[in-house]
Amino acid sequence: MKDLFIDLETSSSADLTKVGVYKYAEARDFRILLLAYSVDGGPVEIADIAHYELIPLEILRALTDRKVTKWAYNCNFERVCLSKFLGYPANTFIEPEQFKCVMTWGAYLGLPMSLEKVSEVMHLRQGKLDTGKNLIRKFCKSSSFLPMQDDPEWQMFCEYCRRDVEAEIEICEKLSPWPVPDFVWREFWDSERINDRGIAVDRQLVCNAIRLNEAVTQELTEALEKLTGLDNPNSVSQLKWWLQEQGLTVDSLGKKEVEKLLKGELSDVVRQVLLLRQRLSKSSVKKYQAMQASVNADGRVRGLFQFYGANRTGRFASKRIQLQNLPKNHMDDLDNVRRLLTAGDFKTLAARYPDVQDVLSQLVRTAFIPGIRHGNASSARKGTFPTAPTAPSELYEEEDENSDRIGNSPSKFLVADESAIEARILSYLSGERWRIRAFAEGQDIYCASASQMFHVPVEKNGQNAHLRTKGKIAELALGYGGSVGALEKMGALEMGLEESELQPIVDAWRAANPRIVKFWYDIGDAAMNAVIYRATTQSHGFRFIWEKGFLFIELLSGRRLAYYGARLGTNRFGSDCITYYGIGPSKKWERLETYGPKLVENIVQATARDVLCYAIGNLGDRLVVMHVHDEIICEADGSLSPEELCEIMGKTPPWAEGLLLKAEGDEMDYYRKT
Repeated sequence: MKDLFIDLETSSSADLTKVGVYKYAEARDFRILLLAYSVDGGPVEIADIAHYELIPLEILRALTDRKVTKWAYNCNFERVCLSKFLGYPANTFIEPEQFKCVMTWGAYLGLPMSLEKVSEVMHLRQGKLDTGKNLIRKFCKSSSFLPMQDDPEWQMFCEYCRRDVEAEIEICEKLSPWPVPDFVWREFWDSERINDRGIAVDRQLVCNAIRLNEAVTQELTEALEKLTGLDNPNSVSQLKWWLQEQGLTVDSLGKKEVEKLLKGELSDVVRQVLLLRQRLSKSSVKKYQAMQASVNADGRVRGLFQFYGANRTGRFASKRIQLQNLPKNHMDDLDNVRRLLTAGDFKTLAARYPDVQDVLSQLVRTAFIPGIRHGNASSARKGTFPTAPTAPSELYEEEDENSDRIGNSPSKFLVADESAIEARILSYLSGERWRIRAFAEGQDIYCASASQMFHVPVEKNGQNAHLRTKGKIAELALGYGGSVGALEKMGALEMGLEESELQPIVDAWRAANPRIVKFWYDIGDAAMNAVIYRATTQSHGFRFIWEKGFLFIELLSGRRLAYYGARLGTNRFGSDCITYYGIGPSKKWERLETYGPKLVENIVQATARDVLCYAIGNLGDRLVVMHVHDEIICEADGSLSPEELCEIMGKTPPWAEGLLLKAEGDEMDYYRKT
């Protein structure tokens, strides 16, 4: 046996969509109902474990045999569930290296993440059963009554499980001409180890944040009710109607729209209502709720990262707790505010900081804390979440004095961030010399850009400092072909720039960066020629390959970006462009457009992702617990200093000789923005 294709059907009292597989499998009533399997792509068999069928000994041994590769769709689920089923100690799991993920293979080639959608796109012989979701709802809850083995619905459930394995085999067969490189599988396994390790959360702080938010929300809602007389002032439609009655017609009550309204002339009562609405609409508390829902018994949240979550570039996505948009913290007295919230001193906190929602928003990052060592795993500070709290006192319980704590104090976090990574990569790939020189000399890139644009010296807090703002907004908005609209979207007008200044800024930036502009068009032409002539072209060290409907861009790292169904099309301006299939803004599988600057953006962000993975690989077992964009968070164990972490992250990959990297980091007691 070389390959074992598997699929599981399981049941648990935990809601998988809310808590994630690690906590789902941790539930006491978790069990595996069905195991479908195929040896080396042969006939699919079913072990009806729910009806006491035994798994064949050969298969049982293969599930932990390092010589047998286990394949599954979203294999993290099967790996974690099988670890529990096979009796692995708590918070230890079958080695990631024993598994390969069919979903990841599809994502690597630009296909959807959903098995149902992949089945449609690839026209598989056996699609998913339409009744599958109903059968899962019926049989996969711990309270479900399971019918006799020969019940027609149960047999259909078995067929549903069998078909998933057949789909896995067929997908692998169809994708076999384009295998995932071994080094990408190693990156996948690194990511799985980070998911297994998890990150500790300060459960007392989380509980208190939720309690405080509930109290403040009730207070603000009551204030809105008094001002508006509405039964439900949180209802957007009701509040729009009330505003219209006050002579203010609005299309939306989104964050940006409310901010714009507050800048205009409003009556005192309307202004007060909009300010209250603004405070109530802050959603950061949802992250606290997600932490509370998915934390494991040892105080760690696991499985936060989706490998290849952005299948255009291969960048990571977050699961359950959205780590890519954590609010920034800019309070000077963060330690004191945390202490007040952790102690439950809501009265003092509210007196000192009237905008409580803003405080809670800024404290989200700080809920992630270094763990305390417990044998092979790390645990958060004391405190547990009851299953169904009925009173505030139940939200927090003292840790058992007889727990197996090893050591009395938590470790530290080491946090380091790649400085201006996309700007550095764009400069390197395009060969824009003045930018490369600026990075080599340690200059502020916003000042250097403004100086190049306006032909005068610009210093951050010195001469012509006012021009730095223009350099900054240009750097953030214009690197990938953006124009006036990109500046506006980036907030140029809110930063104090005049509308009449925007086009001159675009012109000045492009004039200052001719090699970048040329890079856009060279990349676009190379990609277009590959599609038109169904050939292989090259530009700036990248290969563009058209093969059986795919456009591949081979990166410097050797990884490929894939554009499925690539062909020549026409954009909304009537010009030729490349179109391909992907998940669009509407979250639907549809034909999308791309062009030179957009391809450059994909290439730069994909390269930044490869640099991140290279750093994670170099860190080895240095306890990476989280990464956010281009930032890495480690749990310090005494073997690594902040300086060493920065040195490792600043190491240039062998495939990018000459790329200047710089990481900046710090040691901290809880996670915060460096």
